[in-house]
Amino acid sequence: MRVNLPVTHQEFVIPDGVTLVSTTDLQSHITYCNPAFIAVSGYSREELIGQPHNLVRHPDMPPEAFRDMWETLKSGSPWSALVKNRRKNGDHYWVMANATPIMSNGQPVGYMSVRTKPTREQVQGAEQLYARMRAERESGQNRIRLHRGQVQMAGWRGALQRATRLTLGRSITLTSVGLAIAGLVIGETGARLGTEAHLAMGVPLVGAALFAAWLLRRQTLKPLEGAIRFANTMAAGDLTARLEARGAVEFGELAKALNQLNVNLQAVVADVRHEVEGVQVASQEIASGNHDLSSRTEAQASNLEETAASMDQMNSTVAQSAGTAGEAARLAERAATVAREGNAAMGEVVHTMDEISRSSARIGEIIQVIDGISFQTNILALNAAVEAARAGEQGRGFAVVAAEVRSLAQRTLDAAKEIKTLIDESSGRVQRGSELVHSTGQTMASVVGAVEQVNALIGDITHATQEQSSGIAQINQAVGQLDSVTQQNSAMVEQLAAAASSLQTQAQVMHEAVQIFKLR
Repeated sequence: MRVNLPVTHQEFVIPDGVTLVSTTDLQSHITYCNPAFIAVSGYSREELIGQPHNLVRHPDMPPEAFRDMWETLKSGSPWSALVKNRRKNGDHYWVMANATPIMSNGQPVGYMSVRTKPTREQVQGAEQLYARMRAERESGQNRIRLHRGQVQMAGWRGALQRATRLTLGRSITLTSVGLAIAGLVIGETGARLGTEAHLAMGVPLVGAALFAAWLLRRQTLKPLEGAIRFANTMAAGDLTARLEARGAVEFGELAKALNQLNVNLQAVVADVRHEVEGVQVASQEIASGNHDLSSRTEAQASNLEETAASMDQMNSTVAQSAGTAGEAARLAERAATVAREGNAAMGEVVHTMDEISRSSARIGEIIQVIDGISFQTNILALNAAVEAARAGEQGRGFAVVAAEVRSLAQRTLDAAKEIKTLIDESSGRVQRGSELVHSTGQTMASVVGAVEQVNALIGDITHATQEQSSGIAQINQAVGQLDSVTQQNSAMVEQLAAAASSLQTQAQVMHEAVQIFKLR
């Protein structure tokens, strides 16, 4: 017998209302176990499926219990008794085990065990019984045996115990035999006494007893055995059988009730199967859709991360552009100031050139006056020379002076002409300079206007850039929030995937559970 170690002698108490269900094949390898069995055993589903069922056997269980269990199950009957099982960590737990064969076409194809929580009184009684059985096994006495989960004593105590637990068939047989023996005794006694009346009474009594026994077996025992077989078949998960109404009226009513129970159970199992299949399909669709959603969410999250990075870079570029535009605006303002100052200086230059032009004109007028004076002086010098000539020797000195004055007047006239020529040339140059200055002033005014327009445009660009930077910052914040939401959605998708996987697993477990039942 397999011995599973170690053991901790710590009891794990099964919660109230929990039912542990498992099925095995004919070689006792686990083919199905419900979540409650998995949780209580401490093993995982993968560790249980395909393993021998004695994986959870506790070494305190006497071998006699399992001998009786397999003997009962292989005879086609259900077996029920208290069992102490071992958890994976070495703790133990007590169950009321109810095992039955799973039948298909009248042949066993596996075994199903349904376990419930026993009472503390039942546990205490089982602990004492199994401890006594282990002690007797070690001493070689083996006075306690189990039969279909019930305790039987060895020797005359066991025989007396079995005698007090007669089946209905044996009770009918013993009663009939007793009546027949009584009839024979009466007949034999009458014959010995020579009384024919007693013999005549004994023979019919024996016949009546035999007929009563036959009729009682036909009306009571046979229908009851059929009901037991039918109930065992249902317990084994085969719902295709039907119980025929035979025997007494009460057994007919019992057959109707059992058949109706079978039909109701078929309807429930069929509905559960149908719903489980729907749940399986829905869970598969959810899992598939969730997988697609997960892929798309991950792609969206990646795109959002790239978008956020691009927005950060764009925001940096726009901020840099805004700084550059601000600097350009400051430079343009300085240029406008310089242009305005240049324009004012050009105005002053134009005014100065106009003053110079007017002064040159005035000088020309003065030169004309000097020219007139020189001409008149020259005439006077000529007149003086004429008069000196007339005066003769007395006017010679005066003639010399007149000649010098004439010479001086001539030189003055020549100088005045040269000055006038120079002033005319200067006036022309001043006029051209004044025109150029006026033109330059107009150009400077245009430059000032253009610079002011450029300055206004740069101001608009700076304002627009600042608004664009603010908008990009808001967009970047929105993208960040969207990325956060997407990350949360991704986490929720993962949770949904886990839930869908759990739902699919539970649906598969439910599907395996209802496959135990065989329907028409």
